[in-house]
Amino acid sequence: MAQSNPNISESRPVIRQLDDAAINRIAAGEVVERPASAVKELIENAIDAGASRIAIDIADGGKTLIRVTDDGCGIAAEDLPLALSRHATSKIDGSDLLNIHTFGFRGEALPSLGAVGRLTITSRVSGADAAQIRVAGGKMEAVKPAALRAGTVVELRDLFFATPARLKFMRTDRAEAQAITDTVKRLAMAEPAITFTLRDVSGGGEGRVTFRADRENGDLFDALHARLARVIGREFAENALQIDATREGIRLYGYAALPTYSRGAAVAQYLFVNGRPVRDKMLTGALRAAYFDFLSRDRHPAAALFIDCDPTLVDVNVHPAKSEVRFRDPGIARGLIVSSLRHALAEAGHRASSTVANATLGALRPEPVQSAPARVYQMDRPSPAVRQAAYRAQAPGFAELSGDYSGSIVEPAPEPTVETPAQDLPLGAARGQVHENYIIAQTADGMVIVDQHAAHERLVYEKLKTQMAENGVAAQALLIPEIVELSEGDCARLMAVADDLTRFGLTIEPFGGGAIAIRETPAILGEVDARAMILDILDELVDQGESQTVQARIEAILSRVACHGSVRSGRRMRAEEMNALLREMEATPHSGQCNHGRPTYVELKLSDIERLFGRS
Repeated sequence: MAQSNPNISESRPVIRQLDDAAINRIAAGEVVERPASAVKELIENAIDAGASRIAIDIADGGKTLIRVTDDGCGIAAEDLPLALSRHATSKIDGSDLLNIHTFGFRGEALPSLGAVGRLTITSRVSGADAAQIRVAGGKMEAVKPAALRAGTVVELRDLFFATPARLKFMRTDRAEAQAITDTVKRLAMAEPAITFTLRDVSGGGEGRVTFRADRENGDLFDALHARLARVIGREFAENALQIDATREGIRLYGYAALPTYSRGAAVAQYLFVNGRPVRDKMLTGALRAAYFDFLSRDRHPAAALFIDCDPTLVDVNVHPAKSEVRFRDPGIARGLIVSSLRHALAEAGHRASSTVANATLGALRPEPVQSAPARVYQMDRPSPAVRQAAYRAQAPGFAELSGDYSGSIVEPAPEPTVETPAQDLPLGAARGQVHENYIIAQTADGMVIVDQHAAHERLVYEKLKTQMAENGVAAQALLIPEIVELSEGDCARLMAVADDLTRFGLTIEPFGGGAIAIRETPAILGEVDARAMILDILDELVDQGESQTVQARIEAILSRVACHGSVRSGRRMRAEEMNALLREMEATPHSGQCNHGRPTYVELKLSDIERLFGRS
């Protein structure tokens, strides 16, 4: 006996028009995923209204209360009912959906919030009285007079009370509050001229301020740098490189951190398009590609990058949450990010992050003894001139130490004949070598400790890369071309990047249907599983829109060659060799970190060293 299909009703299905309440609840499911989504929509409305101060109050992770107060232009009393209607907005007139200059433009946020929660809007425009309107579960009340000095207050209570099933998918109050904080911080980064205050009023009363960012003054980069220091942290600001570049109508600006200031996860990557925080796979892929040669796979760069362009060059109307964008020419935006960041990293030269020195000082500082009395020193601190005279009298410094110590001590190099003394150069003059691996150098205001193997490894690696760029990657022709069967779509993806693969010594050709023929492979890789490499490249193209598999393998070989060809740990170096290494580091880009993103040297200021000995 044949069984009936449970998905097919015996009666003919009837098409019916849903009522507005159901439509709004469906729309709310797309726009308002969680309390943080509601906060984002309301703050963006306040920014579009020209607010200079925005205050956000939340309770119980935003589940029971979200209140956003701004000093913007306000909403007229007669427009309040219209503001709660679907697809009613003051941002666009509907004639051009590609020329959007505001955060909001769909007119869905307020009616969606009113459909799933208890929403109250109190607003006042200049020259008129304040008014208030309420809507709960999609049922709107009449407009009433209210008391308000200026701007708008939007209060959302009992989010998702009208859709209780949605509440089961909410996370803990703490997790939702953290998501709201992250949302506010991202918007605060994009608007340094606006004061943001986030307050948790759970339990009633005044509550506590969990985040505050006052308005920043100065030009674009000064204000942005100060805001990033407040939001991301001062360590990021101290170790970030300024980025400012333009290509074909697209401008990229912001700050990107040094490779030695990397993170264990991609939690410090902030990307904005025309001021809008976005999470775009193409942009994050470009950021990863820019740091590709400086970080190991388990480390991630930190950056806050802003892309400004004509609104017609980017489509923001591709997702209800407006967190994804589509560029008309994504290659330009990607290339701009990669080239600008690599240029900035090259200009940074041998610089390493300041956190390296801070970590070193923390490791050197002895554990405090609680019962020990405060240290008292009777001697006066000598003047700088006296100290310099004493240093000259003590030269060559380490010579009088015996060979019984754990460190191998080398006579310092004679003073160079150039006008600038070696110790006045960035990495100073070599004064000794300890444990046959670490070079101790004296600078004008401190000291530098260099890992000789890591430093030389980077120098050799950069030379090998330069030679490869100048001479190209040698290709090795296969005696019998390897044929790989693929789908026609996968074959088209690979052939689109065939020229790029050829530059790295991998030559492929179409072989009819969906097959490709591998003619040549990079000689430096030796015997290689060409089919597996092609499939890896294809996986990267599908996932990220680009592939660095071949480049990664080639540079991994160069890195290993550099490692084996560099100065080994345990080798005693003469003073002139150590100084030559220091001078080459100063002249070589990226020499502040090894091939895996670890620092090659630590710099300690004299004031820091004196604090270790209680002289400060």
